[in-house]
Amino acid sequence: MALDPVPAAPTPTPPAPAPKPKRSEGADLMVFLLKLAIVVFIIRSFLFSPFSIPSGSMQPRLMIGDYLFITKWNYGYSRYSLPWGIPLIPGRILAATPARGDVVVFKAPPAAKQDYIKRVIGIPGDTVQMRGGQLFLNGKAIPKQRIADWIAPVSPNTDCDYSFQKVVADKPVCAYPQFRETLPNGKSYNVLDLGTTEADDTGVFTVPAGHAFLMGDNRDDSADSRFPAREGGGIGIVPLENIEGKAVVNFFSTDGSAQWLLPWTWVSAARWNRIGEGF
Repeated sequence: MALDPVPAAPTPTPPAPAPKPKRSEGADLMVFLLKLAIVVFIIRSFLFSPFSIPSGSMQPRLMIGDYLFITKWNYGYSRYSLPWGIPLIPGRILAATPARGDVVVFKAPPAAKQDYIKRVIGIPGDTVQMRGGQLFLNGKAIPKQRIADWIAPVSPNTDCDYSFQKVVADKPVCAYPQFRETLPNGKSYNVLDLGTTEADDTGVFTVPAGHAFLMGDNRDDSADSRFPAREGGGIGIVPLENIEGKAVVNFFSTDGSAQWLLPWTWVSAARWNRIGEGF
């Protein structure tokens, strides 16, 4: 007589996993802010970074109160590509030499702590000299054409010596002598030449390897490579490693007359005609 099969013992059901402890709203916020900080760090270090203009050394192209973006990849990366100059990148990687005429942001020698913005005039192997206010590159005079005065309305961000002030449409303006320079590679830009200064006549500078000769477009009001690197003074011939990026476009500009507690003045103070200007 066949026996009935013994039923198999039921498979024990595994216990349900313990629920993960729910993070508090404060912890979620901290995680979000950390992720956001990492994204911002990467963008500012390797892609784009904003920069504001604190002086008139690059007039007429740049004015106090201009805000611009720089791109970070054009000349490679160094520690100065990173916020606060964090020493995470040794030397320069993906290095490239800027072109004459480029406008660059860099950490100014000798301390390499403060951001400056100037125009590249000489690259490695070039010789640069000023004679009577005329720029000479590799022994040849750079064409300098007199054009119409540069006119800028007087404002909290734009002041000028009385000798350069005029009245246009019943409003005071600054009127500066303006010239057009054209480099051998065809790059043209405007410069200001307000008179005779010590910077109008220099010796011959030879740009060594790994460096660039940088000058402000406001030739009589720029602490640049014509002067030895010293605190509160010139910058000397700047190592390419110090360059942070290339200026590409103005994204805002203000004449300085806005008041934070009066939002409508933010609109009236904007220099709308300068927004979107490229380099």
